[in-house]
Amino acid sequence: MSNTATEIRSVVVEREFPFPARKIWRALTQPHLIQEWLMKNDFKPVVDHRFTFSADWGSVACQVRTIEEDKMLSYSWAALGLDSVVTWTLTPTETGTLLRMEQSGFQPGQQQAYQGAQYGWRKFFSTLEELLGRTD
Repeated sequence: MSNTATEIRSVVVEREFPFPARKIWRALTQPHLIQEWLMKNDFKPVVDHRFTFSADWGSVACQVRTIEEDKMLSYSWAALGLDSVVTWTLTPTETGTLLRMEQSGFQPGQQQAYQGAQYGWRKFFSTLEELLGRTD
């Protein structure tokens, strides 16, 4: 039996896009594209690279952890008392690519951050979908 009060939780969003993994990968790893759907950043697809996402509400301190081109990307995500890890997984499908985002590390008592992330990532996915639809 799990006790939700002590459980570390994850936010997971999955969506299938009618685009090849290569195209989605570019949107996840090229700073000017990341800025269009997520936040301003100084991202580089290099393991251990430290970078910052910045938005009106503040900034997120990140560090690249894993890179497997066109397949998987993960980075730490620290903001507003939350220490978490965001992992992107790209899986080819018959009609495109399944994109899965998992943000793990929500501690008990971080309900507001957890709910904010659930809402925020869904919004980011919609913006990403729009971006993919209008770029080559």
